[in-house]
Amino acid sequence: MEMRPQDGLSRLPDNTAVKQQQLPACRLHLWVPGVLSAFFAVGLVCLGLGIILILSAKNVKVEINYTKICANYAELRENASNFDKERSCTIHFCLSEKMQGNVYMYYKLYGFYQNLPRYTSRSDSQLLGKDIRDVKNCSPFEKSHSGTPITPCSAVANSMFNDTIILSYNLNSSIHIQVSMLRSGITWWTDKYVKFKNPTSSNLSSAFAGTTKPPGWPKPVYDLDEEDPGNNGFVKDDFIVWMRAAAFPTFKKLYRCLSQIQYFIEGLPAGNYSFHITYITRFQGKKAVVLSTLMWSGGGGLFLGLAYSVTGALKWLAFFLMMPVHLRMNKRKTFFLQQ
Repeated sequence: MEMRPQDGLSRLPDNTAVKQQQLPACRLHLWVPGVLSAFFAVGLVCLGLGIILILSAKNVKVEINYTKICANYAELRENASNFDKERSCTIHFCLSEKMQGNVYMYYKLYGFYQNLPRYTSRSDSQLLGKDIRDVKNCSPFEKSHSGTPITPCSAVANSMFNDTIILSYNLNSSIHIQVSMLRSGITWWTDKYVKFKNPTSSNLSSAFAGTTKPPGWPKPVYDLDEEDPGNNGFVKDDFIVWMRAAAFPTFKKLYRCLSQIQYFIEGLPAGNYSFHITYITRFQGKKAVVLSTLMWSGGGGLFLGLAYSVTGALKWLAFFLMMPVHLRMNKRKTFFLQQ
């Protein structure tokens, strides 16, 4: 069958700049002096920022590993007859220099894997307060032995950090002042008001009627904070912080913030302090408590400064390796042009 001329013309694209590929384009013309200058400038900026970050990472930090110190108390609680009895261990330490400004208390876990898919699976509709009986994604912590839905369900919720840590300031051998710490305001705004919501009800306990607490919890979700009724349920700050899963087996999470009142208006003064820790459960890893301040560059770690410094050093190394090659090739080119 012969193809008529009009059939061939009907398949032609429109005569537009887009379909005819006639749009203006920019093509980079790299030249050696420009590339070398860019390597030198970027290396100088990165190296300068790295040195500044390293020199500024001098925040005051205290880290105390209490795994072995409080292990005997945890062993006593593992006995069924002593499970409901609270026993706390005391750890004394000295703060050699003042912690100026905002002071943050963290708990730090070593060897605790939160990044397993089955461990982090949870019910978003339950945590949003839409359907508290929706436990389909929470295996194996979906329902109790009697078939009652667990709220909050999931393995990550069941293993929430529940050690109690209290900080005391020891003025002398007889006067011990408990340092006031804030339990709320430690979460991200989006977590507190977007990702976690309580069921709509005037009475929180009645909203959770027909459900049961996770097997690893001593109290139901609506009765976690007796002093602050607004810090209960799915919007409890400690619960929200724990539910943000960590990527690595060693991590720290914010536990409390210093309330800057009385003796602590400007921070924690230098002196003698004590941690009173109620060690609830043991695991194969380690536990620690961290006191730290924040700098303008963040938490005061060396990683960011070292990353910038290494990047800047590599840029300069590339510059100094390419410069002799360029000069040699340029000299050879000039020699041949003169012949």
